[in-house]
Amino acid sequence: MTTRIFVPRDAAARAVGADRVAEALQAEVDRRQLDVTLVRTGSRGLFWLEPMIEVETSAGRVAYGPVKASDVPGLVEAGLSQGVAHPLRVGRPEEIPFLQRQTRVTFARCGVVDPLSLHDYRAHGGYRGLARARDLGPAGTIEEVTASGLRGRGGAGFPAGIKWKTAADAAADRKYVVCNADEGDSGTYADRMLMEGDPFSVIEGMTIAGYAVGAAKGYIYIRSEYPDAIRTMERAVAVARAAGCLNGFDLEIRVGAGAYVCGEETALLESIEGRRGQVRPKPPLPAHKGLFGCPTVINNLVTLSTVPAILADGAKAYAVLGMGRSRGTMPIQIAGNVRHGGLFEAPFGLTLGEIVDEIGGGTRNGRPIRAVQVGGPLGAYFPRALFDTPFDYEAYAARDGLIGHGGVVVFDDSVDMARQARFALEFCGIESCGKCTPCRIGSVRGVETIDRIIDGDRRDANLALIEDLCQTLKFGSLCALGGFTPYPVMSAIRHFPEDFGRPRHAVA
Repeated sequence: MTTRIFVPRDAAARAVGADRVAEALQAEVDRRQLDVTLVRTGSRGLFWLEPMIEVETSAGRVAYGPVKASDVPGLVEAGLSQGVAHPLRVGRPEEIPFLQRQTRVTFARCGVVDPLSLHDYRAHGGYRGLARARDLGPAGTIEEVTASGLRGRGGAGFPAGIKWKTAADAAADRKYVVCNADEGDSGTYADRMLMEGDPFSVIEGMTIAGYAVGAAKGYIYIRSEYPDAIRTMERAVAVARAAGCLNGFDLEIRVGAGAYVCGEETALLESIEGRRGQVRPKPPLPAHKGLFGCPTVINNLVTLSTVPAILADGAKAYAVLGMGRSRGTMPIQIAGNVRHGGLFEAPFGLTLGEIVDEIGGGTRNGRPIRAVQVGGPLGAYFPRALFDTPFDYEAYAARDGLIGHGGVVVFDDSVDMARQARFALEFCGIESCGKCTPCRIGSVRGVETIDRIIDGDRRDANLALIEDLCQTLKFGSLCALGGFTPYPVMSAIRHFPEDFGRPRHAVA
């Protein structure tokens, strides 16, 4: 009987030698004339164990990691194909604590299937969602998505069902579905993991959306920094098209030029249309007048990839997960100075302390955690005093923070928070599309003001100026790039005043 050995081929695993491991395994298998087939998969998201290889045995899969190419001869000699004991053996994947504690809905197939095998996709529940959508009809499909409580996983947290119904009710000859895969937040890689590990879930989710709102064409907008994801998605679309899985819906891949602002939905639409990525004033909303002036559903890739599971298993099964208005699961991407960095999918409600201390395992170098930034480069910095905050849109908003795309970046006690505040303003200035004055000019003046504070020049006066400038950015910018920049700046000043030359009691 042929034994299958699974080796990841996604960008994260390849960066640490997965291709070399696969080549060494194939050479060793051929040399020994073993009845073994290598299957290249995506990653399960346990990045500290990559490359993690898995062997299919009669008792289930057995994992080994991290494996180097030089480890392969010894592993095979010891009996790798039987899942034998070895210092690199970490056991059954589902029993590894990092995976055991998760509730995998959106990422259930990542690291499990061959990403480009429709057979594997269907064998693990793929296309059940589209079949049920067709049984429910367009209106029933939208009602199911609405009942699930699914909100946009790209950062805004807007209810997906309401967006879909708005586009469905709009009268037009043409409508579009756009997938936002312009993942640019620090410490985030959920979009990339899905595109490289389970691309057909994206395709199925977009096909369902197109059916529900009456759109015949969809675009997947991927940032240029993801070459592996682009190649995988292009091949997956071709496979789905050839197999007749698109059911009259067509898909096209568009590659962005690296502008962070194109993660904002209207700037993204401008880019697809061939123009410079600049923000459009709203209204009109894209659901009324979006791509090429037509009603458009634009959702983040994780949102669309979750839809098939919701339709397949029913809205109630998804809605029972989570807390408050944040229903279902969220991909928490743990990065920075942390022992167990990786992707952790769980229902909303875990506290920040549980995420960084228990799941992440604290800092990699053993130093105390000083700050955690949640929500990308424009997210607020949370000190340990706020580690009781539950992972929930409203809970973070109540503490002047945001979840964003689910990135959690850990900093130890060597971090200089004044420098971090400066970085946020500098980042805004570099990435600004230039459309509005607060973002374009305010960010530059902000960097200059922070530099004066760092230099000890009239600190109190310049701190007051920064606060006033942040209010202008927050309420005067056209989009979230300028509007969210005050979050990291003001949270750094509020929670770490000593880094700005002020005693801790000076800031409430």
